[in-house]
Amino acid sequence: MTITAISISDRTPSRALCGFAWGVLAYFIATILWGAVVRATGSGAGCGDHWPLCNGTVLQQSPTIGTIIEFTHRVTAALDMIFVVGLLVWSWRATVAGHMARWTAGAAVFFTLTEGLIGALLVKLGLTAQSHSPLRAPMLALHLSNTLLLVAALAMTAHMLGRHLGFRWRDIQISAPIGTTIGMIAVMVVGVTGSMAALGDTLFPATTLGDSIAQDFSAHASGEASWLLRWRWTHPTVAIMASIFLIWLLIRAARRGGPWDNRGLSALVVGLLAAQYLLGALDVWLLAPVWMQVIHLLGADLLWTALVVLTARLTLLPAKANI
Repeated sequence: MTITAISISDRTPSRALCGFAWGVLAYFIATILWGAVVRATGSGAGCGDHWPLCNGTVLQQSPTIGTIIEFTHRVTAALDMIFVVGLLVWSWRATVAGHMARWTAGAAVFFTLTEGLIGALLVKLGLTAQSHSPLRAPMLALHLSNTLLLVAALAMTAHMLGRHLGFRWRDIQISAPIGTTIGMIAVMVVGVTGSMAALGDTLFPATTLGDSIAQDFSAHASGEASWLLRWRWTHPTVAIMASIFLIWLLIRAARRGGPWDNRGLSALVVGLLAAQYLLGALDVWLLAPVWMQVIHLLGADLLWTALVVLTARLTLLPAKANI
């Protein structure tokens, strides 16, 4: 028993590994924000329909602004894969068998691969820039769903590497899995509807707030225009409904004891949620300029990350025998 205890203690993840995990997450969020710039500026076609090369070459001669923006996004996305694979290898070597960080880091590698595949399909199918193809919206929804799952996997990896209790599958007990799963899916739906609203702003920009409202409720809008423009008011409605889950989660955080003090993290979730409602209102008022879309997306990513960690603390509890 003594030998086993020493073995586990010696394999406790270092501060450097935990810091690297959070750094990879921060870098990936920065990549997401640059992707929003690509979409909002219509630069997705900056490399033509070539992938992974840009306009059929590696080095660009006299590139346009759109080409620079898209090419930069591809380079930063390629570095994502290197960092995520490095995180998996380091986590595997630095943790004991059964450590959940191994599984979540593996999931991060998988979702990074699918992220690149979906991005390649968007380019090869021409679903970028000002494309009005009926395939663009569902592909974008799939893309964002994958992105949220990747952020969740990276956040879970960093969180699990920092745990000193309940970090192996056999050492945890799951609390309220059904309610938590439904709630997290609802929050993901909010993110997807937000991407649809942003796409509507890109393809059908309004010149004034009154024009924007008229577009949203116009009886003359049809087809894709009608479907995308409706998301500009459907998104905040869905967000308000999803806040019911957040209230339930925060109540659980306030009532539950356990090995972690969740008050600070709960306060952070509340603050980020309030900021998102404010940023959403400003986004509508200012007619969704690129910089506001990026700030709003940053707030959403930070809220999602904090929510994933808080949910893990409340749902994946150390087994009673180990507390």
